[in-house]
Amino acid sequence: MEKHLFLGDEAIAQAAIDAGLSGVYAYPGTPSTEITEYIQSSPIAKERGIHSRWSTNEKTAMESALGMSYAGKRSLCCMKHVGLNVAADCFMNAAMSGINGGMIIITADDPSMHSSQNEQDNRFFGNFAMIPMLEPSNQQEAYDMIYDGFDLSEKLGYPILLRITTRMAHSRSGVLRRPMREQNKMQTPEDGRQRFILLPALARKRFKVLLEAQKTFTEISEQSIYNQYFDAPNKDLGIITTGIAFNYLSENYPEGFEYPVLKITQYPLPKKQIEKLVDECKEILVLEEGFPVVEEQLKGFLGKGIVVHGRLDGTLQRDGELSPDAVGKVLGKPIHRYYATPEVVEQRPPALCQGCGHRDVYEALNEVLLEYNGTAKVFSDIGCYTLGALPPFRAIDTCIDMGASITMAKGAADAGLFPAVAVIGDSTFTHSGMTGLLDCVNEESNITIVISDNETTAMTGGQDSAGTGRLESICTGIGVDPAHIRVIIPLRKNYEEMKSLIREEIEYKGVSVIIPRRECIQTFARKRKASKK
Repeated sequence: MEKHLFLGDEAIAQAAIDAGLSGVYAYPGTPSTEITEYIQSSPIAKERGIHSRWSTNEKTAMESALGMSYAGKRSLCCMKHVGLNVAADCFMNAAMSGINGGMIIITADDPSMHSSQNEQDNRFFGNFAMIPMLEPSNQQEAYDMIYDGFDLSEKLGYPILLRITTRMAHSRSGVLRRPMREQNKMQTPEDGRQRFILLPALARKRFKVLLEAQKTFTEISEQSIYNQYFDAPNKDLGIITTGIAFNYLSENYPEGFEYPVLKITQYPLPKKQIEKLVDECKEILVLEEGFPVVEEQLKGFLGKGIVVHGRLDGTLQRDGELSPDAVGKVLGKPIHRYYATPEVVEQRPPALCQGCGHRDVYEALNEVLLEYNGTAKVFSDIGCYTLGALPPFRAIDTCIDMGASITMAKGAADAGLFPAVAVIGDSTFTHSGMTGLLDCVNEESNITIVISDNETTAMTGGQDSAGTGRLESICTGIGVDPAHIRVIIPLRKNYEEMKSLIREEIEYKGVSVIIPRRECIQTFARKRKASKK
């Protein structure tokens, strides 16, 4: 097979197709988005009828992927790291039920928070659920781990969590493809009712089975080709690396390692190899991208008084990404700062596009709220419109997580705050805002909700939005008075009308929904360009 120059995300997607995938389920989230987009655009995936439509959120994606696995077929579930928080209910319980067809869950973590609200390391989730994990150090490994991971999942009877980080997802390398496999035939599990009905009596039995499987998981990890021990003459230090951190270490030793190195890219931790390294070396240095997951576990089970260095003791910075420079500095290597940002490059924060409908919404909202002498608060959400926090708008007061705008505004209104305004996008509303709106309707909360509708999931590149063309009917169905579901086109010519509408709905004592609707300027431009070809 010929080599292909793949992003890490693309290598994962192609491997899944080649391994006999029947469906990918995902909600867009950087740095995981390109996995699903690659499958959506693949002629082979179309020819094979591989499911690749976007899900409404990560929880529905996880549950759908588990349903496909239940039917005996291979499924892939993709999300960014915070998406696993949304999907955690199904994720944790899928570890109890196990799977039928192979199921791999991708978590794309974002150290340094390039496009995220936290740095969480989802290896903790894998340990929490007690399922096997994979963490590739390069694009070829990412491909191979997916290709073989479906076999491993079916062999063990459990889902596999594969963790990548931003640099792995969005960097390219040559990848050698392997032969394409046929999709599994549909076949539901013979013992399905004993495994997939998690009533307490059955769940207690399944938990014992999961606990008993830990020994097998560890043995397989110790035998894995992905966990490698590299010997070296200087035993003053032993180095443990995980995932992409192995590349950062390798760049500092182009001629070969100075110290013994244990590369860990399959979990649970391979205890025998770790014990070998600890027995041979005076001190241990742990290099891992993200949180000190291995470092903490290492201190937990060694119990030999050996000195362990890493993020916990300050040897490496506690936050942000690693880099070849950061690793080299710890090892006393000369730093040439090849990776530093040149001083001539001006740091420029992101901004709302010129012509974006969110701009008109914020300008009108700001002007109206000035009339309330500083008592008004705007609770915002995750999406392009979060940039309303920055100059020149400075229009929002909070942004915590998907869907929190509506429920935080409700809680503030419950406390007596007026006006309490929520701003949420169309895709985020269907992702996590609808249940909060139901709470507001049930309690007749005095809040104003602005669903800024640009008819796409714009922040991640313009994917389909689940609520397009349905927002009014959704709000009506939830119970909002149709007289207080107001739609307007956010254009400069409608500016005064928009202000009047906002003012009226703020003064209404109850739940009101304003929907400023105008297509995203970026998707509009792409459609226009495509129509001219």
